[in-house]
Amino acid sequence: MKLWKNVLFFLSVMGPGIITANIDNDASGITTYSVAGARFGYGLLWTLLPTTVALVVIQETIARMGVITGKGLSDLIRENFGVKTAFFMMLGLFVANFGNTVANLAGWAASMEILGFSKFVMVPVGAISIWILVTKGSYRFVEKILLFACLLYFGYVISGFMAKPDWGPVLKSAVIPRMRWNAEYVVLSIAIIGTTITPWMQFYLQSSIAEKGIKKEQYKASRLDVIIGCFITDIVSFFIIVTCGALLFPHGIRINEASEAALALKPLAGDYAYLVFSVCLANASLLGAIIVPLATAYYVCEAMGWEAGINKTFKEAPQFMWIYTMTIALASLVIMIPGAPLVFLMVLSAVINGLLLPFVLIFALLLVNNRKLMGEYTNSRTYNYISWATIVTIIILTSFLVVTTFIPLNG
Repeated sequence: MKLWKNVLFFLSVMGPGIITANIDNDASGITTYSVAGARFGYGLLWTLLPTTVALVVIQETIARMGVITGKGLSDLIRENFGVKTAFFMMLGLFVANFGNTVANLAGWAASMEILGFSKFVMVPVGAISIWILVTKGSYRFVEKILLFACLLYFGYVISGFMAKPDWGPVLKSAVIPRMRWNAEYVVLSIAIIGTTITPWMQFYLQSSIAEKGIKKEQYKASRLDVIIGCFITDIVSFFIIVTCGALLFPHGIRINEASEAALALKPLAGDYAYLVFSVCLANASLLGAIIVPLATAYYVCEAMGWEAGINKTFKEAPQFMWIYTMTIALASLVIMIPGAPLVFLMVLSAVINGLLLPFVLIFALLLVNNRKLMGEYTNSRTYNYISWATIVTIIILTSFLVVTTFIPLNG
């Protein structure tokens, strides 16, 4: 009886952690993992283990702040570091998130074209559908839809087993680091970390916990929600790399997009694997196109002190709803413009994300260690060590990525 009571209690809290972590595997993330597997086989699997540890620590820290303070991260940055600091950070994040939204809608368009549909029909259909979902649905309804859609990510696990890899080398590569001083290998290593830990995640997770109204007595259940989400997202990443590493790498098939991976799998693994990869890409892209604009609307409104929330109407929270609407509308228009600079927008987005992430994490660490704000729920010494190590690593790797973006290195 007690077990069922605990299960029901967890189910009532579950959502923000699992959704945030899973939707981090959006079109950009799936592309990164697909390219990593195709170009280096299982050689980059080892990066997932330390990345998962860092992700769990950071996401749990952010979730704890949301539970204890009942406020979003932008709210706390504005209140503790000033409106000007919050404004300039939000401005940078707005540009980065617009690029992320474009990338996700581009992934949706590509997956639809693989399945035989015109992007000029499906991009408006997808954009209008997600707009109606968020602007007309309640928080609880939207959360249920997103949780159900997260189940489709397990299609990548199925495709990994269908690839029939040799599990000995797979498991060995997952736990034993193999560094290569090759420019492409290093850049892909950075990309895996960068696509797993992003600025928008921190804002969306804390805002969704605050909007859901999770209380201090529900903290342990919320913590479990976050940990489960982090492990699921990196298990999915693991199987994407394994699929492409087992099927594309041995044939020397080089790809640049996740949609190319789906097409390349068709002659090697058959229609089913190709369809699984395509449908999962479509699902992940559409989920990313919902959540990233939502994160944008949350943190801009919180930073400016405006009303925010899915439960609000256009009349109650006009800025929130219009930021969400315009982000999706403009990104959809960009996708349908022939010759639009999609690659430039995606690269710019990745660079801005990389530059802003250390600042976001530093602000979060200063806040979570503020006893006036958090009381007994400040970070442990171990959490602080892991968090600061993650920040230093991200600064070093981002510096390398920025340099190699503008001054390409030869591998």
